[in-house]
Amino acid sequence: MGYAVGVALPRRARTFTPQEYLSLERNAEYKSEYVNGEIFAMAGASRAHNRISTNLIGLLGNQLRGTACEVFGSDMRVAVDPASMYTYPDATVVCGDLADGNADNLLTARVIFEVLSPSTAAYDRGEKFDHYQHMSALTDYILVAQDEAIIEHWSVDAGGTWSNVTYVGLNAEVRLDAIGCTLRLADVYERLSLS
Repeated sequence: MGYAVGVALPRRARTFTPQEYLSLERNAEYKSEYVNGEIFAMAGASRAHNRISTNLIGLLGNQLRGTACEVFGSDMRVAVDPASMYTYPDATVVCGDLADGNADNLLTARVIFEVLSPSTAAYDRGEKFDHYQHMSALTDYILVAQDEAIIEHWSVDAGGTWSNVTYVGLNAEVRLDAIGCTLRLADVYERLSLS
């Protein structure tokens, strides 16, 4: 089949191996995520997004003291699937073995938190969550709204079935039994003006 003269041919993005991505990422000035051979630069986050992330890390860090689990912020990369996907969640709780030989890829994420942005909410709920569900250590996936007090808590049962509960309002509490933590929405949204 031929193409008409003057019609631009669709360009295929260059693909990278996971090793090429990691080599580039370890020397990059900004963070990028990796999905099926493609590299996607990450955009900056709003003040509300950063405040929520900071609150989550502080709340979880205090509750995880003295346990085998610890929380990391968005500068720590998660190897969702070392062959096809690396992400930077807003907060990640890891228990036991933490990282690969380079100590810069978290391998056994137990709980992943994503603070929803208008530009990423559909991806966080859809394709990204589809990938996260295949992580063997992951027990909970938490989606946190930025502009109102709403947290979606996804958890997996022993049979591998995911279900969710949505918490609304500053008086609500999210229990994370897998790591022995409780998050009061009033604390997660502290110092924010919500609609």
